[in-house]
Amino acid sequence: MSRIGKLPIEIPQGVEIKSSSGEMTVKGPKGQLAQSLDPGIKVTVKDGTITVERPSDERKWRSLHGLTRTLINNMVVGVTQGYAKTLQIEGVGYRAEKKGKAVQLALGYSHPIYFVPPDGITVDVPQQTRIVVAGIDKVLVGQVAAKIRSFRPPEPYKGKGIRYEGETVRRKAGKTAK
Repeated sequence: MSRIGKLPIEIPQGVEIKSSSGEMTVKGPKGQLAQSLDPGIKVTVKDGTITVERPSDERKWRSLHGLTRTLINNMVVGVTQGYAKTLQIEGVGYRAEKKGKAVQLALGYSHPIYFVPPDGITVDVPQQTRIVVAGIDKVLVGQVAAKIRSFRPPEPYKGKGIRYEGETVRRKAGKTAK
């Protein structure tokens, strides 16, 4: 039995769950999320908890059991608390600036980079060297943060670039003198 898949999900106050033919919708105080699920996986909403069950112990159902439970849990947490990823910018002259809804990045290129986040994602710049990506969809928050990081990933010699908060960059020694 999947250790993750068999755990029940508690439904917080103010969250509505609708499940119909392979589609699950979660509505909460921060917004609404929908996810298509495999029709073979049985999702039961009862007494303020959600349980996920698989039809058999075949490999396909074992792999989908924990995944389905995690996707539903991520939706419940997203509509109640939301998700955020923080990025740090390191390097002389590297900075970020909020321009309306977009973010202008100066990353050592000959031109500034303008990034407009997709709907449902907010990008905040509390400092010139810090970017906070927030939203209710965990996957979308991660994708947007990865996209911003891809503009100038941290390089191993001086450590300059955009990195996740808490990320360690393995440094390399440069040329050594004779």
